[in-house]
Amino acid sequence: TVADILEATGGELIGTDTGKRFSRVIIDSRIITADDLFVAVVGETHDGHNFIEDVLNSGVQGIIAEQPRVVELSALPSGVICIAVKDTTQALGTLGQYHRRRNRASVVAITGSNGKTSTRQMTAAVVSQKHRTLSSRKNYNNQIGLPLTLLDICPRHRWAVVELGMNAPGEISTLADICLPDIGVITNIGPAHLEGVGSIEGVMNAKGELLENLRDNETAVLNADDERVQQLAARCRCRVLLYGLSEKADIRAVDIRATDRGHSFRLVMPSGDISVELDIPGKFMISNALAAAGTGFIIGLSANQIRKGLENFEPAPGRMNVLHPRTGIHIIDDTYNANPGSMAGALDTLAALRKDCRSFVVMGDMKELGRQAAALHRQVGGLAGGSGITGLFATGEFADQMAAGAAEAGLEKKKIFTGSKEQIAQWLIERIRPEDWILVKGSRAMAMEEIVRMISKWAETKREKR
Repeated sequence: TVADILEATGGELIGTDTGKRFSRVIIDSRIITADDLFVAVVGETHDGHNFIEDVLNSGVQGIIAEQPRVVELSALPSGVICIAVKDTTQALGTLGQYHRRRNRASVVAITGSNGKTSTRQMTAAVVSQKHRTLSSRKNYNNQIGLPLTLLDICPRHRWAVVELGMNAPGEISTLADICLPDIGVITNIGPAHLEGVGSIEGVMNAKGELLENLRDNETAVLNADDERVQQLAARCRCRVLLYGLSEKADIRAVDIRATDRGHSFRLVMPSGDISVELDIPGKFMISNALAAAGTGFIIGLSANQIRKGLENFEPAPGRMNVLHPRTGIHIIDDTYNANPGSMAGALDTLAALRKDCRSFVVMGDMKELGRQAAALHRQVGGLAGGSGITGLFATGEFADQMAAGAAEAGLEKKKIFTGSKEQIAQWLIERIRPEDWILVKGSRAMAMEEIVRMISKWAETKREKR
């Protein structure tokens, strides 16, 4: 209601409250309907205030706008209300927090340098075995996406599993204040977002902001195998549950074995042991599964419910998806994002899956690494060059650094190629043959999925011609 919005935001009402109720809070003018409340958020590429006239013409009867911009509006149509606030992004956050408070759903908040999204999806798959569970839409993990997720909470939900991302100090603290987590999960700490925080210690402190927002009676689920996460655990005032391969972990995986589709292991918990078949490539996914299992254990799920949730999990597109076009090649589509840690994990996965077959790595830039960017790209190039691959293909601003690292690691220069995405796709199309493996990975801004799409389209065309 209008009264709810005013209470949450502390904004100024322009117009008359006639008892209107809004069905949704929307920031995208393209999908808005007459019953929605439009929040004119100022983003990196678009300013919602520029679309207010369009939403009013579509019949919308409520908007939230920033006070300096309200004067730019012409007279509001009859029956339309505007709530003026200092900052629309902040107002969206307070709306999300308000809605979270007034519903009985508890919240699991997950952060970390790698594995946030997979862990969030695995956790939701586990928790939903017993409770109605909401999970973040897409990669809604910032000050705009998180409140939109929280505003999706319905009375039927008992848990919401959300993801917290960051580019700078203070952001995790802000997000935690919005979602008010009951359980906080930190997957790991590595060299990501260095441009905003300066150093790996900066990453650690930024991720640790989540723990500072957990009260004594709440629980932190922390990776026992990560030294920096352990440093944070020592500072916790709340309860701590450790997961990992370490014997000091409360939730552990033992008897790990590679299978044709992933890994099997015995899940060890204080409540008992159970065998799990995880049909996802990448040994690092076991760590994500243990984090999800730890959350399930805290919530009170049985070992069988936890196992079922983990075994039902399917990764999102672009996250360690193995594609098998009918031409006989194998593509590991891990294009959603990249940093040095996830690059290393993807290379390990390729090495495990390819067996004795030829393998190629296609790498795009890793963003937000600041002054260490060149050195870290050279480092991952070296990891690729020394991993026994048949060839490396690099694209982007730091392609030469990746190529140099691969050459230093012993990969022959004739097996190293730099160029555009189109050039790389064409080179591969002309040379790949059945049973070859291709790993494609890079940061989100690099849109490396375009290479996957080009190769897949070629493979489909070739199959049709046959």
